[in-house]
Amino acid sequence: MAQMRKPSDEHASAGGWGAVNAAEQQLGKQGILLRGNRVLLSMNKPGGFDCPSCAWPDPKVPHVAEYCENGAKAVAWEATRKRTAPEFFAQHTVEELKGWSDHALEDNGRLTHPMRYNPGTDKYEPVDWDVALREIGAFVRSLDPNRVELYTSGRTSNEAAFLWQLYGRLIGTNNFPDCSNMCHETTSVALPESIGVGKGTVVMEDWHHCDALFIIGQNPGTNSPRMLGNLHDMARRGIPIVSFNPLRERGLVRFTDPQNPVEMLTGTGQEISSNFFQLRTGGDIMALQGVCKVVIEADDAAKAAGAPRVLDVGFIEEHTHGFEAFADYVRSLTWQQIERFTALTRKQIEQAADIYMKAERVIICWGMGITQHRHGGDAMQQIVNLLLLRGNIGRLGAGASPIRGHSNVQGDRTVGIYQKPKEPFLAKLDKVFGFHNPRAGGHDTVECCEAILRGEVDAFLGMGGNFFRAVPDFERVAAKVGGIKLTVQIATKLNRSHLIHARQAYILPALGRTELDLQNGVKQTVTVEDSFSMVHGSSGLLTPASEFCRSEPWIVSELAKATVADRAVIDWDAFVADYGLIRDKIEAVFPDLFENFNAQIAQPGGFHLPNGARERVWNTPTGKANFLFKPGMMDEDDDAPETPHLQLMTVRSHDQFNTTVYSLNDRYRDIVNDRMVVFMNEGDMAELGLSAGSLIEFTSAIEDGVERRASGFKVVPFDVPRGCCAAYYPETNNVLPLSHRDERSNTPAAKSVPVTIKAMQPLEPVVERVLETADGYSPYAPMAVPIA
Repeated sequence: MAQMRKPSDEHASAGGWGAVNAAEQQLGKQGILLRGNRVLLSMNKPGGFDCPSCAWPDPKVPHVAEYCENGAKAVAWEATRKRTAPEFFAQHTVEELKGWSDHALEDNGRLTHPMRYNPGTDKYEPVDWDVALREIGAFVRSLDPNRVELYTSGRTSNEAAFLWQLYGRLIGTNNFPDCSNMCHETTSVALPESIGVGKGTVVMEDWHHCDALFIIGQNPGTNSPRMLGNLHDMARRGIPIVSFNPLRERGLVRFTDPQNPVEMLTGTGQEISSNFFQLRTGGDIMALQGVCKVVIEADDAAKAAGAPRVLDVGFIEEHTHGFEAFADYVRSLTWQQIERFTALTRKQIEQAADIYMKAERVIICWGMGITQHRHGGDAMQQIVNLLLLRGNIGRLGAGASPIRGHSNVQGDRTVGIYQKPKEPFLAKLDKVFGFHNPRAGGHDTVECCEAILRGEVDAFLGMGGNFFRAVPDFERVAAKVGGIKLTVQIATKLNRSHLIHARQAYILPALGRTELDLQNGVKQTVTVEDSFSMVHGSSGLLTPASEFCRSEPWIVSELAKATVADRAVIDWDAFVADYGLIRDKIEAVFPDLFENFNAQIAQPGGFHLPNGARERVWNTPTGKANFLFKPGMMDEDDDAPETPHLQLMTVRSHDQFNTTVYSLNDRYRDIVNDRMVVFMNEGDMAELGLSAGSLIEFTSAIEDGVERRASGFKVVPFDVPRGCCAAYYPETNNVLPLSHRDERSNTPAAKSVPVTIKAMQPLEPVVERVLETADGYSPYAPMAVPIA
């Protein structure tokens, strides 16, 4: 049931014994309590494997236990003793499995055999690898390349991703939807306009030297919990940590470090945010410009009085473009406008500005609370504007720090997973591999879905992930997938996307990050890139879940041999026998980034990729860092605070990573055994005639001729600004239109979905079937569905 937070819980800590117990419980449920704890000691360390969860960087000197609660859950989930074998598929039709919850599908265990769908029985059946590869290759070869989509999950290694993009371009397409398109694509597209690079400019050393940290739209307690250790240390050193977020997330408030014996024994913890500003969703642009306004006007006053300047005038003159226009614009903003669109007071914004002005070195980090808005790129550029005012890019202890989600989502883009490849990259790929790559742009995630809706996709090949469950307009897109000719899913576990299949469908079982990858008896290493652009090796240790699981480089190479072997002279077998040869080709295509690739990953901690902005080299059309803004844009979603609808923020629970749901609990929001909840402000509840526990129906307030509804959500009173509410992703994807997206990057605007809410009548249908299992969860747990 859903439980509301008790007043006594307001000062509860993230981490602590709750984190330790949750991790151990998950290891126990997956049957690997001893083995799991042993292997965790090798995670995020030289010679070990990289966490399959988030992309937080590794320290130069790791802790004995260099992992967090959610990293432990991810390992337990992958290293489980449970198996989804052919016998399971023989017992269940696909139609029956569609009624299972997302949690139950994945919790059934690791896939063990290649499977092929039989439309006659509506079941997946085992198939030999040779047969599956031969059939898939022949099918893909027969298709129009422009009607083939190749999806990439962020857990895919650099080596597998590089081969995947090579395979796709040999087919003849640049259709590369990937998980970055759903989260930080906004950063990748808008940040280069400001500073010439689509990545952050900091490394871990900068975090150790900064004087103030601003966290905007990021929930580290759930999405990157190892970051809490760094925040804990900074707060103890007296570094101001300023948080802007609509939800008062527990990890931003207080943290008990499980590696601190005193805190664990005494039940104490460290306050994290020195200042917490709870703005309305969509209010980041005005909040940031309000801070800039205070800083610029303080400099105006200092200049007039002949006092030391507040701005870094020398930096602005030498390294930036567009300052005067930006300064004039923010000076013209009124405090009535700023307060109206942020739900913050002038005093609060002045407090934030005062901290910024007093700090010599400032880092600003952000997450999907910035990127998942219709004007998320514009909001992100205001972060850069604020940093530029005092020269806080390109020096020790300062910079821009986007916090990426998945463990190698940034690396996949670096090695070529991109639907809009630039000519220098394509020309180098032509030369290295001896074939002419396609030049026409391809599809990102949203464009892929739109193509499916138009009936313009013949084949969808997924390298990991849970694509069809993750996308906006879930029901609409899923209904059209049956018209596709071929779906191929490379995966470690069964998920909902495998049940949303084409006429001909395959599931191919892959090795996990934790597992030993032996090729011809030789242990292989893959590489990943973290949020700070550090590239390092990852070597699994555990015995594979099945003798029939194959590595991703092996699967891609075999698919290429079956599909495009005659289109270029490439020794795919050599790549599989020695992943170092793949890295040699990556270096040949990207010599400036990966010089001495194999030698560099041999050093502990890996190496940092070159970053021009970090060196104050600005690869922009102006040759400088740009102050960018759009006059009159006051809301990230063109939504005024007084509109009659609510702004829905889709969020993860604490027991969730992307679409993977480890349990139905959310310890940090005090939700037990439920996901069908909506967190609401009590004032909005009263205005709508709702009370705690009321069942409600969401209706999308976007008028595009399509009715979108989802029902059966229980109301939970919560500390959230008026006019805003929150509910779990992906259960709310039915009310998020594909068209509601960032205008530059097509990133779904999932952090501000306009919806109306009404109470459901007792007899209105809600999907809620119950079947108890050993761990107390129902495989037929409630799902958000349109009301019939």
